[in-house]
Amino acid sequence: MILAIGSDHRGFELKKKLVEHLLSKGIEVCDEGPFNAESVDYPIYAFSVGEKISQKNADLGILICGSGIGMSIAANRIKGIRAALCTTREQVISSRRHNDANVLVLAADLTTEYLAKSWVDDWLKEKFEGGRHCKRIDILDK
Repeated sequence: MILAIGSDHRGFELKKKLVEHLLSKGIEVCDEGPFNAESVDYPIYAFSVGEKISQKNADLGILICGSGIGMSIAANRIKGIRAALCTTREQVISSRRHNDANVLVLAADLTTEYLAKSWVDDWLKEKFEGGRHCKRIDILDK
């Protein structure tokens, strides 16, 4: 599995911790930046991660900004991306099972390092249930 990850300046520190965490689990990570905490424009990184997935150069993605809202909006503009801003474990699980989310969006201002690592682990373990949810994904894709 290849996982693309990106953030803005507010999510930079959490991104660094998640990259370390993912690598320690043997997951191949494409860090799309930024590579320091200087102020940046979040859409650049959302588009970079989303395009990696839509072009099949990565399987899944994680985006992090202060609130998670900007990254969600930006990523969901890319065809084929289903980015889910999650602030609870239940949302993390549901985003994969019911929505087949291919990008997990986290809010750095609201998420501790411990929760982020735990939620990423949960998200990566979950699988899309298919069934009645397929019809809804097909509607989104049209």
